[in-house]
Amino acid sequence: MRVLVTGGAGFIGSHLAERLLARGDELTVLDNFNDFYDPAIKRANAALLTGARPCAARIVEGDIRDATLVARLFAEGRFEGVVHLAAMAGVRPSLLDPLLYTDVNIRGTQVLLRELERRPELRFVFASSSSVYGANERVPFKEDDDIHQPISPYAATKRAGELLCYTHHHLYRTPISCLRFFTVYGPRQRPEMAIHSFVAKCLARQPIPFFGDGSTRRDYTYVDDIVDGVVRALDRARGYAIYNLGESRTISLAELVSAIGKVCGVEPILDRRALQPGDVLITYADVSKARAELGYEPRTELAEGLARFLEWVRARAGRRD
Repeated sequence: MRVLVTGGAGFIGSHLAERLLARGDELTVLDNFNDFYDPAIKRANAALLTGARPCAARIVEGDIRDATLVARLFAEGRFEGVVHLAAMAGVRPSLLDPLLYTDVNIRGTQVLLRELERRPELRFVFASSSSVYGANERVPFKEDDDIHQPISPYAATKRAGELLCYTHHHLYRTPISCLRFFTVYGPRQRPEMAIHSFVAKCLARQPIPFFGDGSTRRDYTYVDDIVDGVVRALDRARGYAIYNLGESRTISLAELVSAIGKVCGVEPILDRRALQPGDVLITYADVSKARAELGYEPRTELAEGLARFLEWVRARAGRRD
């Protein structure tokens, strides 16, 4: 399959790109290598996709809001599928610059959808987020829950992306799957995300920012399981559908920090802080729809995932020494 992956040099994107290349897909990666976190990390991810292998990705540096560039890529690539991962990410940063999040996440998505108007047979996978559920009190979260009250600009832009995708499908019948990711972690995770940050601080014997009383709960999902769900959604895209992709288990912040301390072999130091605006108390995925329609089955339990992540952190540190 000829596939375009936007944001393919990022955390999830680079893992997905490796999986698609391994099965022989012809891959184009579009990424702007912005400075939301160190661009060198993303360039190192991209380098993994261009080395010796049966086929290599074409890496294009550019912005999804650049309509001229996007049009050229579609004309040249003759894509059969698009996985749209590129976005401004993060709940808390979105509070500081909501205009940027709106521009990138909403307008950028519409630029891509515009190119699909003349290509209604092309499969489109949109990366959404569990944050769209907001302060939903019914758990586990189901795709048909009422989610009209997102509590951060990031969440609002992701819900808006889902709605744009639905409108496009209604008008042009493009097969579209929207995937709500639940707190993804694993090798290459962005450095500011909780598990990466907590592990780094534990190993450096630095205090971990600990928000609230530790009772907030998250559904942490290992990146390999997420990638498996994305590939299944791409291969099976038909009609319009929304799927939760999560581990379908929750763990409290206190339990997570304890588990990280255990795998790192240290006693975590806590820097206790108040809960932050935009944070939700729980995320918890009902994945029965993804199981039934995609054959999705998360297999990596948190203890195993943390051990794999720590192994990657130490290997990376060894390469810098």
